[in-house]
Amino acid sequence: MTTTTLKRPGYYLGRSLIYALLITGSVVALMPMFWTLSTSLKTLDQINIWPPRLIPDPIAWRNYIEVFDYVPVALYLRNTLIIVAAWVTGATVTCSFVAYGFARTNFPGRNILFVVLLSTLMMPYVVRLIPLFMIYKSIGWIETFYPLTVPILLGRNAFYIFLLRQFFIGVPDEIADAARIDGCSHFGIWWRIVMPLSKPALATVAVFAFQSSWDDFLGPMIYMGSNPDLRTLAVGLYAFRSSPGQLPMTHYMMAMSVMMILPILLVFAFGQRYFIQGVTLSGLKG
Repeated sequence: MTTTTLKRPGYYLGRSLIYALLITGSVVALMPMFWTLSTSLKTLDQINIWPPRLIPDPIAWRNYIEVFDYVPVALYLRNTLIIVAAWVTGATVTCSFVAYGFARTNFPGRNILFVVLLSTLMMPYVVRLIPLFMIYKSIGWIETFYPLTVPILLGRNAFYIFLLRQFFIGVPDEIADAARIDGCSHFGIWWRIVMPLSKPALATVAVFAFQSSWDDFLGPMIYMGSNPDLRTLAVGLYAFRSSPGQLPMTHYMMAMSVMMILPILLVFAFGQRYFIQGVTLSGLKG
């Protein structure tokens, strides 16, 4: 027999240990999510039972309807979607246009500007928070959507630009040269050639942008948290949890948490193939 058909006992033991560790890690990672889902389907009496029950009996599906009576979920969802739309648009359109400039055009100081752009990734967001707040306050943007939408629509995110630039560098020069001979401008090459060929990278930054804006808490809390009509889902969930004089409503909070988690899971599930491909190819090119 060959070595491919006959394995030593140690090989199977090692594989079994690896699978056991992976399964254990998966259970540990998924347990909080499962507990959140379980609690969201319980009544308040079931939550207070000790020892706690993992499977609710009976299942209280009405929690997902009754939570709308206590929290303006529709309003928070609208506010969140406004920010998400700005982030996804800015990441896939504006940041890709800036990345095209760094990847496919030659201009004086290009490399220096790109190094300066990358250097901003080394500065934590909390360090820039106070200066940004003072700037936005001086121009009257506090308690508006502008601080969370306008900068990203102008291509502010250096990470998205870097990721897309790495992918754009791998687009063959011959394709762009042929389009340029036919009279296509840089804008036409970016829109008609580079963008269609960069679907994996665009899907990657779209998933990143969706996740970052959907569950962002610090930005909405700082810039418009004092206005209840501008709260996002993350800030609204926190306000619901910390409302003074309110009875414990753990089951409703967990139902709202599940509604926040589900869209992220769906987006990643549908974009997983492009997401992995985009990260892999962007890391190998350039």
